[in-house]
Amino acid sequence: MTESRATFSADLHLEPAPGRGVRAGLSEALREAARSGRLAPGARLPSSRSLAVDLGIARNTVAEAYAELVAEGWLTARRGSGTRVAERARVRHPAVAVPVRRPVRAQTSYSLKPGSPDLGGFPRAAWLAAARRALTEAPNEAFGYADPRGRVELREALAGYLARARGVYADPAHIVLCAGFGQALLLLARMLRARRVREVAVEGYGLDFHRDLLTGAGLRTRPLAVDAEGARTTELAGSGAGAVLLTPAHQFPTGAALTPRRRAAAVDWARSTGGLILEDDYDGEFRYDRQPVGALQGLDPDRVVYLGTASKSLAPGLRMGWMALPRPLMDEVLAAKGRTDWSSSALDQLTLAEFIRSGAYDRHVREMRLRYRRRRDELVAAVGDRAVVSGIAAGLHAVLDLPPGGERAALRSAAWQDLGLPPLSFFRHPQAAMPPREALVVGFGTPSQSAWTPTLAALVASLP
Repeated sequence: MTESRATFSADLHLEPAPGRGVRAGLSEALREAARSGRLAPGARLPSSRSLAVDLGIARNTVAEAYAELVAEGWLTARRGSGTRVAERARVRHPAVAVPVRRPVRAQTSYSLKPGSPDLGGFPRAAWLAAARRALTEAPNEAFGYADPRGRVELREALAGYLARARGVYADPAHIVLCAGFGQALLLLARMLRARRVREVAVEGYGLDFHRDLLTGAGLRTRPLAVDAEGARTTELAGSGAGAVLLTPAHQFPTGAALTPRRRAAAVDWARSTGGLILEDDYDGEFRYDRQPVGALQGLDPDRVVYLGTASKSLAPGLRMGWMALPRPLMDEVLAAKGRTDWSSSALDQLTLAEFIRSGAYDRHVREMRLRYRRRRDELVAAVGDRAVVSGIAAGLHAVLDLPPGGERAALRSAAWQDLGLPPLSFFRHPQAAMPPREALVVGFGTPSQSAWTPTLAALVASLP
């Protein structure tokens, strides 16, 4: 039975979802009221007790619904200020059929730039609960000068999680915590330079930021061609490179998974030459249409450095990354880290350890995987036959291949739509020997829940 009641100038239509109950109905009603603007940003909600009395339901039901929406970013809760609708930009719905011409701005209203998760999906309530438990149980020495490897609690939690979820062989003593992937790569680049390595092979498509870190450390980068099977690791033979940086699980940005044959070629090269494989496990946890692709590190833990972060699964602002190192590299990496030790706080490390141990991390990843899969499916349906969509079996972005002349037209139209998104060519290594592709890289994980629908409409309006 549908029940409608007037509360705080908004009509809430509560219809329990089959098998979910009143709390799910209340959460969706409040979410829809905030999404549509019936509950204005900053509006104060009644106390859980008052709303429970008004709706004739249990107070705990209201409190749980509030906590869920606080965690999603729809509401805020502060002592002395009560529960309020979060401040956010009002949802706009641009016409899809006729693009509105407007001047180009330095910062766009809509963004589909890859490399970021939906920051509104950060599990605030669960993280806060884990932080409270971690702080209560933290030993006094946790607040002193840190072990350069990072807190042992997190290294142990990661070793268990990575073995179970990614097939990584990692001794907690050989895991080093870092302030994100950037610091990890910088430390490895300095180590390679000290070993007299002069050249590192990289994928022909990738982030210029990573290439800049390597060249800034005095290393040259040699591009490997990338196709539907991932990087052509057979090109490593005779290349003279002393190491290679790969994204085997989900190549950035093409989305290809490195095939078993090419994985074996990379490991054979490393064994025969003494080279190192630097494995960036990019988007490894977000898979949709295939079985998990295990980490390359599992094939040879002595020749592969495994690198991972919480930037996509949780938030880049945590600055939380890790390396699983072969034993012989530990002293060299720790020596480099000790000279420039900037890393995440001990409390954040303890909180993440508790978050993983309690199962909250697995639950959060499953929830976000469903959210991103829905967005991916909506993207594919909205694009239709205007572009060929690829790289979508996993990850938070897709590649849209366009007909000749389509890329320039789409980018020009996107500028008028006030939509930010990059072409595939933006990620191409300057010396890469690959045929050009007219394509866009669409980061469907980037928009907030409230901005996703208008952002998708702006994309569709931009396509030729």
